[in-house]
Amino acid sequence: MKRNVIQKTIVCIFAWVSFAVLATHATAQDRPIKVFVLVGQSNMQGHAKTSTLPHLKMDPTTRPILDEILDQSGNPKPFKDVHISFQSNDSKTGLMGLGFGADESKFGPELTFAAYMKKHLGEPILIIKAAWGGKSLHTDFRPPSAGPYVFPQAVLDRLEKRGKDVAVAKAARVAATGVYYKKTIDHVQAVLSDIDSTVTGYDQKRGYELAGLVWFQGWNDMVDQGVYPNRAKAGGYDDYTKVLRHLIRDFRKDLNAPKLPIVVGVMGVGGPTNNYGPDQKRFKAMHQNFRDAMAAPAKEEEFKGNVFNVLTEDCWDIELAALANRRDKLKGKFSKLRKAGTLSKEDSKKEFEEQYLKTFTEKEREALDVGVSNQAYHYLGSGKIMALIGKRFAEALHQQDGKQ
Repeated sequence: MKRNVIQKTIVCIFAWVSFAVLATHATAQDRPIKVFVLVGQSNMQGHAKTSTLPHLKMDPTTRPILDEILDQSGNPKPFKDVHISFQSNDSKTGLMGLGFGADESKFGPELTFAAYMKKHLGEPILIIKAAWGGKSLHTDFRPPSAGPYVFPQAVLDRLEKRGKDVAVAKAARVAATGVYYKKTIDHVQAVLSDIDSTVTGYDQKRGYELAGLVWFQGWNDMVDQGVYPNRAKAGGYDDYTKVLRHLIRDFRKDLNAPKLPIVVGVMGVGGPTNNYGPDQKRFKAMHQNFRDAMAAPAKEEEFKGNVFNVLTEDCWDIELAALANRRDKLKGKFSKLRKAGTLSKEDSKKEFEEQYLKTFTEKEREALDVGVSNQAYHYLGSGKIMALIGKRFAEALHQQDGKQ
């Protein structure tokens, strides 16, 4: 009698579990496909060469990230149900993988963003990426509700002193204002209006849901003294904060997603400013003021709980940056000797290489050779840094999704 009861109980449990699994699977298949929009300038484009990915395995804390994107043979894992449409100077559409960066040899935050978002959600996703290098928020990405860009009087005075035609300068600014904001909106709307062309086997009945947007930009505004003349003073970047508020509102309005979760990737080149050394000291106030301006909207009541920051300074590789700085100083030393005529080009190169071998350990040289592929303003072109940033973006949006 007891055996029959136990058998019936096991059958019921098995049936219930099977039903739950099937119901969950059916629900996942019936839910709208989630769409994520990634927008910004060159660092969103991505300037980390794929050749820098092996650097992740040199650090036990980032080795697991590499395992998410490469198989045991070192080849990219297939993202069979993660599609991407990328608009930049050229356009590219297909299944997610390597090569969706500034060119086919590079990648940006989209790679690990896709890997971890897919891991979190366990269902197909679509990424729409729009990024162009060297673009500002104050002009290029300026949203409609921010109104026209207004030249500071000091800038107009300088133009006149230099004999420039102020009217021509103003007309050029008007023509450039908001061009890349419009390009972004147009790209997103074009993809969503013909989603079948991007997502293989897309089910119209299933539909889509705009699930999040990441804004990763800032360098061109941070270094523009003409637009932000008081950069080193508190409040020197207040205008960036004002325009960023408009950007958030306008993205939501023009994409018809009033509650769209938005991540701001706060500029973090150089790492935490508290760790800045003597060589960076003159930039400390400017960098921190700009980061504070970028992070400000997420802390305001209007955007509380639906706009949030990822401090990319936390992804900065301090040790790699220090090595790159030492190498650059050594290069600079021999470059000066060559320009002064003390050494020939050939001798300068030879002596640098000899000093490089003496000055840097084998492990340090390996880290530099594998880990760095670009300048500091492109996060050293480091696959390790960029992979961490993409992962943080995905985690931030996933956490937000879980709260809704």
